[in-house]
Amino acid sequence: MSENLVNVRYMVDDVEAAVAWYTTHLGFALLTNFAPAFADVRRGDLRLLLSGPTSSAGRPMPDGETPGPGGWNRIHLIVDDLPREIERLRAAGVTFRNDVVRGPGGAQILLVDPSGNVVELFQPAGL
Repeated sequence: MSENLVNVRYMVDDVEAAVAWYTTHLGFALLTNFAPAFADVRRGDLRLLLSGPTSSAGRPMPDGETPGPGGWNRIHLIVDDLPREIERLRAAGVTFRNDVVRGPGGAQILLVDPSGNVVELFQPAGL
């Protein structure tokens, strides 16, 4: 693997559903699949580790809290044509968390994977 590879772990409720969502909708490629516990997918230099409830990452913490999906931390994917991506993903039934937000740096929208994890699509200003 590339030394520039960035690894991000997402806790998911269903590893197979997460693999299908990331590979079908966002262009990730499957690396390994040990469902129902774990799979990893890759897009460019991003390796996304999809850890299910039976994975070692899903084991309870010493205080008893169990890791789970969701939250506001997210991967940030740059796209060339945000309106086109939104249209494509809406047609595929992907869930969005908000409408497009525009700022001085560009425009963004948030998607929600099958487990509630957030993914940001971002089009830099000027593209």
